Amino acid sequence: QVRLVESGGGLVQPGGSLRLTCAASGSIFSLNAMGWYRQAPGKQRELVAIIDSDSFTTYADSVKGRFTISRDNAKNTVYLQMSSLKREDTAVYYCYVDSRYDYWGQGTQVTVSS
Repeated sequence: QVRLVESGGGLVQPGGSLRLTCAASGSIFSLNAMGWYRQAPGKQRELVAIIDSDSFTTYADSVKGRFTISRDNAKNTVYLQMSSLKREDTAVYYCYVDSRYDYWGQGTQVTVSS
């Protein structure tokens, strides 16, 4: 079993920045893709960004140029640096890991508001 612990969410003004962190622990066989999804109220969960084991990245069009995903394999950790945040980025952000099976974090709230 893999446990994911997220941190770094919170309240930020439009145009501000936040950094999300997700640390994986437990019975980690291998960490393949790692990424972030988000779910806004009344909407479906959507992909934000994902990074594979070769550090190839994919981003949602809505966050390209503003968000950066990275990983530290030695720490089993994935990061999401979010800049130029907009009100529409408000959502619960979920960490995702592919480690033979799919694992999800508990979610961290990001609220962009003045």
